[in-house]
Amino acid sequence: MTLLLEIENLTGGYKDTNVLFDISVKIGAGSLLGVLGRNGVGKTTFARLVQGGIKASHGDIRLDGQPILNKSAHARRRMGVGYMPQTAMVFDDLTVLENLSLYPNKKSLDYYFDRFPRLAERLNQPAGTMSGGERKILSFVRTMIEDTKLIILDEPTEGVQPENINLMADCLRERVAEGAAVFLCEQNLNLLSEVSDWFLGLDSGRVIMTESADTTNRDDLNAVLSL
Repeated sequence: MTLLLEIENLTGGYKDTNVLFDISVKIGAGSLLGVLGRNGVGKTTFARLVQGGIKASHGDIRLDGQPILNKSAHARRRMGVGYMPQTAMVFDDLTVLENLSLYPNKKSLDYYFDRFPRLAERLNQPAGTMSGGERKILSFVRTMIEDTKLIILDEPTEGVQPENINLMADCLRERVAEGAAVFLCEQNLNLLSEVSDWFLGLDSGRVIMTESADTTNRDDLNAVLSL
């Protein structure tokens, strides 16, 4: 496994208030890290610190061995970091096709249209007129097709129908098989159990579990959400 992302003692939050404390984890190319925890424990903050949307107060982040802690979100994007936020997932005033054409694409859209045909049917429709679940799928597909090597997803299945979550799992497996590293913040334990190679559990802004999928069972995951 080729090491892609290294995070050491990452601490940060919003303005002068730290939300995460001393987070350390490594992610290899071709693997998926499932980040879990109750609402409010710092998952979104963690994703944004790695993506560059907020600044860390301490620690180190390296992508392919290069320090990125002091680089902007745009610079990290150019280096191959993709990001799907939990909210404000799409540009509502743009059409579905325009949302899918914002960045250079890695994959053919046909692969995703076969799985999510509603997108193909609504290419010229403003994204803001779609349901919340449909906008989630649009944001997910947009993130998955981009030419990136690290994919950060923050609660991608929230409001999505179960049959579409299963299709999202297939898409994640495909990108991982192609060599991408995926950083998945999620509370859907079914999805996490199916696609994760490693788990990182958070509580009160600190790591309470770091385990491989081979040594973790469903009870372990439930315990993290029950704290």
